[in-house]
This record gives sequence, structure tokens and C-alpha cells, in this order.
Amino acid sequence: MGDGVVREFRGGDLWAAARLLAERQERHRGRHPLLPAEYEDPKVALVEVTAAWETEGASGAVLVEGGEVTGYLLGAPKSSPVWGENVWVERAGHAVREPETIRDLYAVAATKWVADGKTAQYALVPDDPELLDAWFRLGFGGQHAHAVMPAPAEPLPSRPGLTVRRAGRADIQALAELDLVLPQHQALAPTFSSGELPTIEEALADWEESIDDQDYATFVAERNGKVIGSAIGCSLEKSSAHSGLAQPDNAGFLAYAAVFPEARGAGAGRALGEAVLNWAAGVGYTSVVTDWRVTNLLSSRAWPRLGFVQTFHRLHRMIGH
Repeated sequence: MGDGVVREFRGGDLWAAARLLAERQERHRGRHPLLPAEYEDPKVALVEVTAAWETEGASGAVLVEGGEVTGYLLGAPKSSPVWGENVWVERAGHAVREPETIRDLYAVAATKWVADGKTAQYALVPDDPELLDAWFRLGFGGQHAHAVMPAPAEPLPSRPGLTVRRAGRADIQALAELDLVLPQHQALAPTFSSGELPTIEEALADWEESIDDQDYATFVAERNGKVIGSAIGCSLEKSSAHSGLAQPDNAGFLAYAAVFPEARGAGAGRALGEAVLNWAAGVGYTSVVTDWRVTNLLSSRAWPRLGFVQTFHRLHRMIGH
């Protein structure tokens, strides 16, 4: 850090932070050109930094070296109780010239966060190895992956022994049961998610209402005439988790996929993923985005094998344990 000074973030730091974020996006797009180019413009990046700063409860720090801001860090809590007493550093919540700087910024910003009782801490970090290493050395670990891939130029072939087709009303019971499969799996080792499980009645009611929604492409996989899995594709604009810096232009979204436990191992998950990719290409999307828990042994292996490349890491730290 040299002779730099770390102090609290102020509203007057927004333009300097936007320039740093634009620089970071340019470097990030060097690895992932499908990510949006417009955020390489500081005026556009300013919108994202301002939103992070204006989030209720936001606070953070900047590093000033030779009169210039060379790094910033912003975090704010989310109201949902599922995250605990939390603070989140969103994608636009940090950018540094030197990766090691993030540790000095965190030391100042997190002093307030912990004093305020925000002991569950989350950060969305680009896949920059040196930057990730700096976060890891702050006690953060990987929790969730965000990834992208090009839509296929040619249709991916069907898989023998499986039929993948669009779902209809006759599939509602199976779709509702499959809605429970993923959260049930996430609750098991080694993920141990504590997310609330829906009931079958809630899932049935939801599918009765939404099965004909043309904004979502729902697929089922059959083996020997029985539905064994499902997947959903839609526009990425339907996902608030992949907005802004992580939203490629003209992107589809692999929003959900699940296979009944007893039917796993036959390739149904991959076939469903390929069906969503084919659908995305067929309707004109040029890329497809998805995400997964890195502790989910199934999805964390299946989606990279399909071609998805991780762009952002959601990291997590629990203070005091």
C-alpha cells in the first residue's frame, strides 16, 4: 500500500470509483468477452457504483495514494433473513488497482460491519486469481458460481435412451415433484443449505398458474415413457442475480434443472442442459448464463462439462467462528 491512506467511502468518491470499476470490467472482459462492454465506460459504471452506494445501510472504504483513489470497497445488508445478520459486497462494490489493496480496504470497512453485528459476509468477485487469493486470505471461501458460455452454433444432438421435450399440463405433477428435488439435494452433504423447502401443494399451485407462461421454456426428460427430470430456460433479464456487470447482451438463462435421485447417472441432466442451450440458440440468444452452489457435487461438475465458464465467485465468511 506504500504511503496510501485508507479512509471511509464518501459520496464524493463515486466518480473515482466508477473509473476503477470500468478498468476492472475491461480486464474482466479480456477473459470473458461475452460480458457487457458498456461498463468499460466510467459514465455507465457510475450508475452501478451509485446504486451500491445508495443502497440502504451502505458503507465502505477507499484507498487514496498521491491524492488519487486507487481502490474502493462498499457493502450493504440485505433484508432477507435467509442470509443471517449480513453484509453484501456486490459486483460493483469493489475495484482496486492492486489486488492486495482489498485486504486493507476490508480491514477498515469490516470494522464497522462487525460492530453493527453484520457477521455473515458475502462478496461477488471476478475470477481474477490474484484478487480471489486476496479475498481468500481474508477468510472468505467459495460458495456460489456464476458462469456463461456461447449459445451453440449448431444444434446439440439428442442422447440415446432419453426423450427431451417441452412440458405440458399433463406433466404438472412431475414438475411439482421435481421442484422439490433441487432444494432437497442442496440440504444434504456437502452443501447443507438451510433454505426453506416448498411444499408439494405450493409447487402444484405454482405450476397450475405458470405452465402456460410463454416467457419460460420448460423441458422434461423421459426414460421408458416416465418423466425423470426437468429444466427451465428464459431470458436472463428475468434473473436479478445476473444483472448489470454480469448480464451479457442478448443472453438466455438456464434457470433450473433437476433429476430424480433414482434416475441420475443416465445423462438426463446433461440432456436437459443441452435442450436449454438448443432452445436459446433457436430463439436467437447469443450466450447462456447459469449459476450453481460450488458445494453441489452434481451441478458443479455437470455445467462446466457442458461448457459453462465461471465469471464471478460468490464468496462467504462467517465472523467469530
